[in-house]
Amino acid sequence: MKKLVLVLLILTVLAGSVFAQKVYTVGVSMPSATHGWMGNANWWAQRAEKDWEARDKAVKIELKFSGTVNQQVSDIEDLLVKKVDALVVFPHDTSVTSIVEKAFNSGVYVVVLDRGVSKEGIYDIYITNDDEAYTRKGMEWLAKQMGYKGNLLLITGAPCPIDTVRTDTIKEVVKKYPNIKILDVQPGDWNKQKSLSVMENYLQKYKQIDAVYTADDDMMLGAMQAYKESGRRDIKHFLGGGTLKSVIKDIMDDKNPLVKADVTYSPSVIATSISYAVIGVKGDKLNPYVYQVRALPRRIILPSELVTKANAKDFYVPEAPF
Repeated sequence: MKKLVLVLLILTVLAGSVFAQKVYTVGVSMPSATHGWMGNANWWAQRAEKDWEARDKAVKIELKFSGTVNQQVSDIEDLLVKKVDALVVFPHDTSVTSIVEKAFNSGVYVVVLDRGVSKEGIYDIYITNDDEAYTRKGMEWLAKQMGYKGNLLLITGAPCPIDTVRTDTIKEVVKKYPNIKILDVQPGDWNKQKSLSVMENYLQKYKQIDAVYTADDDMMLGAMQAYKESGRRDIKHFLGGGTLKSVIKDIMDDKNPLVKADVTYSPSVIATSISYAVIGVKGDKLNPYVYQVRALPRRIILPSELVTKANAKDFYVPEAPF
């Protein structure tokens, strides 16, 4: 009888081991909140962590926020030591390429987003917002507001592939309208304070400015602050992008005559990327109604939309921090 009980106990333990649910750990590495848009992206990452862990007990999310690219590389090394099953990387810049390649070659399921890496084929999925449509829609709207003529200033982001695409697209659109002149192009590094300084220099250098395009709401707010402090009245239009909460609220309420539109570049892209990492590493199907297509797409481009007073309420997220 004792032998029978012992055998049953052993079988029970073995059965428990066989049928124990695997827990998939998804490591996430991204920049810390140095400006409003990234602050919202950090918030979306934390929301995705909370939502997934509440929804699926087989999923564990580990978030790491880094202030520098060197810290990011160290954070990814730490995640690899911890044997994560999947890795989501929102790069500071392409300097993370080698460590991303190491993760991919070790069998980790890798999702890279936004700023990208400098080598193809070292990730399972690359996700980004549509940078070309982002500035094409913005510049077409701005050109119309300018009456297809006037002096335009650009403040660009930090040097990286997506910023190059954005700036080249703006210039391509402007070529269609010979009466619009781009006076200058200087980087604001997606930083409000730096953009304020750039705008101060612009204001000293150029006597007539009709519009300013930054393709980023934080940079727009910095540039607009410099303009308001100057006491000048020549600029009629500022256009940013990225749906910062305060900007969308002003558009909803028709509060700021200088800001009448924005373009979506949703910080929720990080939450989307985390979801794709979970689905991919678990081998789940994205949608049971998509027949035969079992593999997830290698490249995913999220759409950009023009935001005006007519639809601003659809893009206002009151619980977001910025």
